[in-house]
Amino acid sequence: MIRPAPRSIDQYLEQLREALRGEDPALVQDALYDAEEYLRAELATHAGRSEADVLELIASTYGAPDEVADAYRTTEATVRAALAPPAPPTRRTPFGRFFGVYADSRAWTALFYMVLALVTGIFYFTVTVTGLSMSAGLAILIVGVPFFLMFVGFTRLLSLVEGRLVEALLGVRMPRRPVRRTADAGVLERIKEMLVDRRTWTTMLYLLLMLPLGVAYFVGAVVGLSLGFGFVVGGLVLILQAVGVDVGQNVGIDGEPISALWAPLMLVGGVVLTTLLMHAAKWIGQGHGWFAKTLLVAPAREATA
Repeated sequence: MIRPAPRSIDQYLEQLREALRGEDPALVQDALYDAEEYLRAELATHAGRSEADVLELIASTYGAPDEVADAYRTTEATVRAALAPPAPPTRRTPFGRFFGVYADSRAWTALFYMVLALVTGIFYFTVTVTGLSMSAGLAILIVGVPFFLMFVGFTRLLSLVEGRLVEALLGVRMPRRPVRRTADAGVLERIKEMLVDRRTWTTMLYLLLMLPLGVAYFVGAVVGLSLGFGFVVGGLVLILQAVGVDVGQNVGIDGEPISALWAPLMLVGGVVLTTLLMHAAKWIGQGHGWFAKTLLVAPAREATA
């Protein structure tokens, strides 16, 4: 179906959103932001001319909404292919699939994210609680409204930073541009947009929940790695002691030495436990990526105000 030529920037963005229907919401958000940024910049350089005239003038350079949508799809596929990590070798046996997780880079990056989440979770939680408390305390003063607006803007910035971490370490497409807001809206209109925008509150909820999630991720990763490596090292020490090598320490429980017969079981248990942790890290990374996208990314229909 041939769409009529857009006569305003809002119509252009609406047609672009329709052309990108079904695409990743993060891609839609980036495309709408870039398009409006370019169109409004062009409109400013042609002061005195109507939006319809400017859109018609730049149609040959920037492209119609359908053409821009196709260009973004092509670019997205190219960038995704370039940034995708090497695919792990295909394992045919259950044994190979179980231990093949060590060759999957996503498992390692997800494990690193679990450890890093404690630091980011503490920072996000502190900023959000402090911002909400100060916003409530300053609400009766004239500086309360500007402070709240700056606080919400800062949480949006944190969501973009967190999105970069999620995309880089967990492989989930996140926005690279903020949600574009009404350009000519006044202060009261902007406040209303922020209050009614569910992403204002889901972003804060995500930042608050990152503290308990970060603690859980960090404890799970550290405890799992410690137990796995501990069993492996303990098994190796028992084997060395059994062949007469003095390692300078004994492996035991409550001061009682453990028989060398436990060495193979400890070795196997340590390797299996560490491998299970790698699989768990990969699954947690996938789940957290979905969680982050749900709370931090505006649905395609809400990608612009």
